[in-house]
Amino acid sequence: MPEFLYGHWAVIEAMRAGRRGLDALMIHERAEKRGAVGDAISMAQELNVPVQRVQRRILDDLANNGNHQGLVLRVEPYPYCDLEDILTHAARRREKPFILLLDLLKDPQNVGSLIRVSDAVGAHGIVIQERRSVAVTPAVVNASSGAVEHTNVAQVPNLVNAMKELKTQDVWLVGLDVGPNIPPLDKTDLNMALGLVMGSEGEGLRRLVRDTCDLLLTLPMRGEVGSLNVATAGAIALYSAWSARGWEGWAHA
Repeated sequence: MPEFLYGHWAVIEAMRAGRRGLDALMIHERAEKRGAVGDAISMAQELNVPVQRVQRRILDDLANNGNHQGLVLRVEPYPYCDLEDILTHAARRREKPFILLLDLLKDPQNVGSLIRVSDAVGAHGIVIQERRSVAVTPAVVNASSGAVEHTNVAQVPNLVNAMKELKTQDVWLVGLDVGPNIPPLDKTDLNMALGLVMGSEGEGLRRLVRDTCDLLLTLPMRGEVGSLNVATAGAIALYSAWSARGWEGWAHA
């Protein structure tokens, strides 16, 4: 079944990544060929993707009333990878694996935000569970500003089994959690072959997922509210891990 990506950056990055089959670019019938819309039209023409001008109500329907900004791209389904592909990607870069594992997250905005940060810090891939979890939907692509189109995402039948498989490859699994007697994030050197595990909104890590982690870490907080949004907490942890690696891969100005 085709999918319909919407929004400037989701559309442009999908075309730039070139990982999906591209069927047609649909733009608002009165859109002017300038800015991001002009860039998308030019890119589509270079790639021989048909460009169609349509009414706004059609774009609204295709984007499921999402913020399409006058652009919708009809594409083939998202190309998931295998867990081994993520490890191969790390080996090709000659870097220790740096992987984000999401335990049944359900909010497309949170998942998209985490994927965008993962791309920013150079993580080698994301692991999500097939059932009871958000997949890479057009809403996730939009929330990631198209970053997921450049990201290795493995969709696995069972997250705990995937974690056990990563352990056989000497990847350390670090779960981010809250509670007493959990050491703070800065007390552990994250410059290791790392699988960072984030729990779902409201419920956190499931028991078996928590028990499969090699260690648990927490974010210290001094305010009145005792927790952070999972996307915010994950962003802090991802940047902390990248910092521990000495900002690996970043070309300093």
